Amino acid sequence: MSTRVGQEGEDAAAAYLASLGYRIVARNVRFRAGEIDLVAEDGGVLVFVEVKTRRGRGFGSPAEAVTAEKRRRLVRLASLYLARRGGPVPPCRFDVVSVEPGPDGRYRCEVIKGAFGA
Repeated sequence: MSTRVGQEGEDAAAAYLASLGYRIVARNVRFRAGEIDLVAEDGGVLVFVEVKTRRGRGFGSPAEAVTAEKRRRLVRLASLYLARRGGPVPPCRFDVVSVEPGPDGRYRCEVIKGAFGA
């Protein structure tokens, strides 16, 4: 997948989450160990969001691409983010947003709230 498609998918995911009432706190938070796609707040909960964009279902749904190793890495990255942020640790959760192109050429998004635990 091209970087452009990935970025467009992430943009679509951020807009979709905002339309659901999430407040986007940060995008593309980078650490040596990897990157958190989106950090958002949803009703007082700090949400670490993994965005998966696919052009089609030839390799399964986008959410299926969030492997056990990817989940473990995101949990480690969230710990690093919280340590960098400092202060009291708020309630947190991990969401996955699946992004696919629709028949009209616009991206369709689906959020899985609490997709996995720490």
